[in-house]
Amino acid sequence: MMNVLRARVATTAAVAAGLALTMAACAPGGGGSKTDDEPSAVSTDVAGAGKVTLKLTDFWGSAEGKWIDKAVADFEKKYPNVTIKRTTEDWGQLNSTLNLQLQDDDGPDIATANNGWQSLGTLAKGGLVLNLDPYAKAYGWNSSVPTTIARQNKFTTDFKTMGSGSWFSTPMARTSLIGLYYNADKLKKLGIDPPKTLDELEADAAKAKAAGEIPFEYGSLDGSTSVLLGLQAVLADKDKLNDYIYDDPSVKASDVAMTDAVTTVKKWADAGWFPKDFAGIDYQTAVANFVGGQGVFRWEYTGSLGLDAKQQGHFGYVQLPQADGKTVGVGAAPGAMVVSAKSKHPDVAAAFLDYLMSPAVGQTAVDLGLVPALSPDVTVPASSLSLTGESAAAKSLDADDGYVPYFDWSSPTMLDTLGQNLQLVFAGKMTADKFTTAVDADRDAFLSGQS
Repeated sequence: MMNVLRARVATTAAVAAGLALTMAACAPGGGGSKTDDEPSAVSTDVAGAGKVTLKLTDFWGSAEGKWIDKAVADFEKKYPNVTIKRTTEDWGQLNSTLNLQLQDDDGPDIATANNGWQSLGTLAKGGLVLNLDPYAKAYGWNSSVPTTIARQNKFTTDFKTMGSGSWFSTPMARTSLIGLYYNADKLKKLGIDPPKTLDELEADAAKAKAAGEIPFEYGSLDGSTSVLLGLQAVLADKDKLNDYIYDDPSVKASDVAMTDAVTTVKKWADAGWFPKDFAGIDYQTAVANFVGGQGVFRWEYTGSLGLDAKQQGHFGYVQLPQADGKTVGVGAAPGAMVVSAKSKHPDVAAAFLDYLMSPAVGQTAVDLGLVPALSPDVTVPASSLSLTGESAAAKSLDADDGYVPYFDWSSPTMLDTLGQNLQLVFAGKMTADKFTTAVDADRDAFLSGQS
């Protein structure tokens, strides 16, 4: 999942301008929710729909590809009248061509888009994907999906606000989180239990440093922000953080613990808790170093370490709670599922999206070593220490409605702003306060352009 996530943030900003121009050209009536194409009445009777063939386009390979193949096969077995023809594309290629594919009468019925303004918001504003509100009502998504996850799939129909309004995509029974991985063998050698609080983590890091270990494996050469955003989720008010990312101009970065998170990360760097040459270590090297045995802890996206079955028994995962004991974490489904506005079978397509949120599909994810969501009763193999921790984290986040989206969703250029300025902080060329000011300037400039 790591390569997908990194491609997501690297690609979407580059294609955003081109997508926006194309959308403006093709949007009916100059853009909008295309309500005329939404079904006036919907049916959940898939078996009664007759022979139906749907086209699905996604970017999943490896274990994720096996997961969607199994979901397709199981859905077809449940409904023998339905055939789903799947096409897979490179993430970058799909991101840059999906708008064109959805304009084609012979294009996909269902596809994976990227959340946020750069992809999903642009497709919805261009009238290329269905407003799914009728299906949300029919299937009960508003009550079955945690609010903080549901928001990631919504825009107002005037397309001025993300995070509220109508459903234009759905999540799935899988998630990707940012949390804390640990080397279980090193913890045992140091006589340390996995930390349960941020204070415990800092005490453990100090003990690891005193023992000659690298407390946190990390590299900032290419602007990696997982340590910053993972820590921010532990410190910030959940509601304010969601509101900041979802375009509330009254909420500022200082209100969402950005200054505190930057200050803490800089403190860790100054204490020597990162590798000595961390400023010259790129992301892939840092991952390889950690999996290879360097470092006790690492803040990372779930699934990004690429652990095999044996390695999963030697690395654990924790989602540190906030001071009040509630769990808040950065997380989202690894793709936004959309239905084409041109689909001739939107009822069946929506039924498949609903199926992708089912506990059965969540169990399939676990069976393939992927992190489940919306599935509290999945069975996780005890031999997989990392997956056990990841699944427990997802369960806690579901129960506490504790998801916050990726901070870079707040503007198309936010990822660069975070990464570049964090490097300046580490170099002593920018204060935490100035960092927070730069974050606000980026987000507020984007909001100004939106209005």
